[in-house]
Formats: sequence, structure tokens, C-alpha cells
Amino acid sequence: MAKQRFRDVKQGKVTAPEPKHTKKNVQERRYATAGEKVKAFLTDSFMLLMPIMYAVFYLIMGGREGFAAHKALGWLYILIPLIAAQTLFMYKSGQTPGYRAYDLEVIDESTGKRPSLPLILFRNLCAVLSAATLFGWMLMFFRKDKKNLHDLLSNTAVIKKPCTSC
Repeated sequence: MAKQRFRDVKQGKVTAPEPKHTKKNVQERRYATAGEKVKAFLTDSFMLLMPIMYAVFYLIMGGREGFAAHKALGWLYILIPLIAAQTLFMYKSGQTPGYRAYDLEVIDESTGKRPSLPLILFRNLCAVLSAATLFGWMLMFFRKDKKNLHDLLSNTAVIKKPCTSC
């Protein structure tokens, strides 16, 4: 096929070829808002994190004094079950209890489907890094797609779950 001249295309003598990536080919995603993600995080904190913290504080460490004496070990005892619980919830349904309450789900950005188990585990481990730096968590307030650092590192996204009954 010969190269088309811009002038011929502009005057309508030759039609321009369609771009390969049009809006029709790319599925429109409704990314979760920062407010929805914060509310889901708070819900998960009370439903998942608080029972784990209570068990670690009082059943394993023997009270606040025991936790204060061994903070690093205490946080390790808290984070390992939390990451395991979140990973299992996300692997099973793509949602934690907080995400389910606000109709959010985690997807693999490249496929648009639920992420694999290793990817979910990597995302949740990076979420600890994201929360520890605070910059990674605050990133969602400055990005248009509202992604956190752990979403960027794992190439995942939190989207508003599509309504199937609408």
C-alpha cells in the first residue's frame, strides 16, 4: 500500500486508516475513588486487623507491656496473619470484606481479570511497604486513576465492581 499524503486525506480523496487502539477496543474501567478506598480500608481494619491485634496483644504477648517490650516481633505476629487473610479473601473473590461492602474489586490491570495468587501476595506485601512509607498510600490522592504504590508495583487496580443486575 502506498503512503498516503496528508493533503489527500484532508480533502477526502483517501480515507485515513483507523487507529489500532480506539476507545471501542479498550474496556472502560471505573476506578475506585479515594473515598471508597479509605472507607473499605477502615472497614477491613475493624473486621480483620482488630481481631488479629487483640489476639496478639492479649493471647500471645500477654498484654500491652509484653507487646511494648517486643514491638518488632508483635508487629510481625500481626502482619503475617493479616496479609494471609487479605490474600485469601482477594484470591477467592477479588474482594476483602471492606471491598465487598463498597462493591470494589482488585483486578490485574493487563488482563482485566482477577489476579493470580502470587500477584495478590506480592501486592499485599507491597501494601505493607506502601503503608510504612505513607507516601505510597497518599499517592492515590494525586493520581487520576487513584492507584497506590502497591497497585503500581503489582500492576493491579481497584475498580468499582460492574453492576450485573442493572
